[in-house]
Amino acid sequence: MNQRDPVEASLFVTCIIDQFYPNVGESVVRVLRKFGVDLDFQKKQTCCGQPAFNTGFWTEAKPFAKRFLNTFRGDRFIVVPSGSCASMIRNFYPELLHDEPDALKKYRKISSKVYEVSEFIVDVLGITNLEKYLDPESPKRKVTYHEACHLRRELGVLTQPRTLIESMPNIQLLEMDQAEVCCGFGGTFSIKYPDISGAMLDDKISNIAQTRADTLVSCDNSCLMHMSGGMDKNHLDINSMNLVQLIDEAMT
Repeated sequence: MNQRDPVEASLFVTCIIDQFYPNVGESVVRVLRKFGVDLDFQKKQTCCGQPAFNTGFWTEAKPFAKRFLNTFRGDRFIVVPSGSCASMIRNFYPELLHDEPDALKKYRKISSKVYEVSEFIVDVLGITNLEKYLDPESPKRKVTYHEACHLRRELGVLTQPRTLIESMPNIQLLEMDQAEVCCGFGGTFSIKYPDISGAMLDDKISNIAQTRADTLVSCDNSCLMHMSGGMDKNHLDINSMNLVQLIDEAMT
């Protein structure tokens, strides 16, 4: 990364971050600006359309996708603190907009610019070791990492989050069994199939507890919300943090 020519990016904050976890969005801004990114926020942004798309309401999803494409024009990278939403934009807009040639043209211009945060830090900024950016007196934590499904399976982000975690001197990574297995949330899946979702969550919570970690880390707050509820229900004294919050905390 050339410090004289900072990487230019826009933050797509996502619905769940905007409505429930705005502190995560703030962490993204602080962390990326610490890395020298020229980051802006497009105020006209709304939902990417994923909830409607995933439940079969494609007609209702299209206006959201078109608004996204009119808001983010491809002149800057688009950083998304969610593998799920990043995958919707990068992988599923062509399917949703298959009969919209003008929208598809705009999609092709921006598709290569869309990145989940950990993917952006490692693959675009080229940062694989965080140590020089961190406060040596930052809190020590024992963390375990949950691999969000869309991040792993649809974006193919397999190593980047662990690379960042393992480069933090005061953080000890304790791997859980079946870290790659779904937590049971799956958006409306957890509502439509609560018994199956609950059983999957129970397995995940058991695996988390067995690590004896004090903090659960993931890159998707929808998963963290689901697992945090399960940990609270089981009276587990384990914090939950988005990866970018973990980095932000260690920088301050």
